[in-house]
Amino acid sequence: MIPAQRQKYNQQFTEEKYQTFLTELQHGYAEIPFRVAETPVFFPKVLKEKLIAAGEEIINLIKQTDFKTLTQQAIPSNWNVPNENEQPHFLTFDFGICKNDEGELTPMLIEMQGFPSLYGFQHHLAKTFRANFEIDGSLNHLLNGFNEERYINLLREVIIGNHQPNEVALMDLDAPNQKTAIDFFVTQKLLGIKILGLEDIRKIGKQLFYQENGQQIQLKRIYNRLIFDEVANNTEIFNNSFDPREELDIEWVTHPNWFYRISKYTMPFLKSEFVPETRFLNDLNTIPKDLENYVLKPLFSFAGMGVIIDVTETDIINIKDPENWILQKKVNYEPAVQAPDGGVKAEIRMMYLWPDGGEPQLCINLARLSKGKMIGVRYNADFDWVGGTIGFMEE
Repeated sequence: MIPAQRQKYNQQFTEEKYQTFLTELQHGYAEIPFRVAETPVFFPKVLKEKLIAAGEEIINLIKQTDFKTLTQQAIPSNWNVPNENEQPHFLTFDFGICKNDEGELTPMLIEMQGFPSLYGFQHHLAKTFRANFEIDGSLNHLLNGFNEERYINLLREVIIGNHQPNEVALMDLDAPNQKTAIDFFVTQKLLGIKILGLEDIRKIGKQLFYQENGQQIQLKRIYNRLIFDEVANNTEIFNNSFDPREELDIEWVTHPNWFYRISKYTMPFLKSEFVPETRFLNDLNTIPKDLENYVLKPLFSFAGMGVIIDVTETDIINIKDPENWILQKKVNYEPAVQAPDGGVKAEIRMMYLWPDGGEPQLCINLARLSKGKMIGVRYNADFDWVGGTIGFMEE
């Protein structure tokens, strides 16, 4: 999107360089199971500033004193975890890159989460791009004045807190085999924390333990990557470990309730030039005549699952739980990234860290490129110059 940078990058690109880049990216790790795009995205300063402004508007809502009251219904009663803290530790806001009425590139909010993303891998990805391609020094993947040292120090503060690294574990179901496992292993390398599957953890009283070299080690803090939607129909897995919904002597990073509070559920409360019109389906008095301009989304799903793009009146009438759905104005992505064979659509995730007792700080980003009907990697399997990548932004 910075024409000079795009031209410079495309001229130096070769398939051989790309394959070398992928080999270095995976060196020392298992093969990455998702597609990494051939290119980063180059963001001009004016678009970066719009992204920052859009993020600040969302954060102002989250910091309202009544935010918990506003979002209490977002938490399913059977997944309400006790001992919720006062703030999330992670904020991620996904924006589609679009054009406004003036023909300028502008961000439009697609989704938001109070849940961690690829905070380790994205830094590794940016450094590997720089090592294999000539990326201008005036561009940075880190934001808000962060350099590598400051960023890793803040990541350590947020995830480890006041504990020893071996008292903190990144936790997911079958963690080493998740699609995002490379982020887990990069994070472990950066911070020295454990990676544990849910099945590796045992409960004694209210405390949690794992075994290492024949010793029981108490967990003090969990860097939680487990999405409850993934285990909702299989809760018996807790029988061989622990149930997160019980009273436990554990600190959560971030507490599971924030996954629901900061989500698609929050979007109807936002009124902004950067947020498409969004309504809870059960608040809909009349069905819009121009349904071709809307998309229907379930509140409690992830990675685009369950989204209805070509909405019909019958789809809406047949929804049995309208309180768990939103109707949202479609966002028309602009194919603003120039690949060798034409324009590619882009989405950018702005990623914040929020230390205990501190303020949310914009640190890093994640970008995704698409030629398919939807942005997600699974919808672009048959294309090139698509997939996960990083944004380098003008200072």
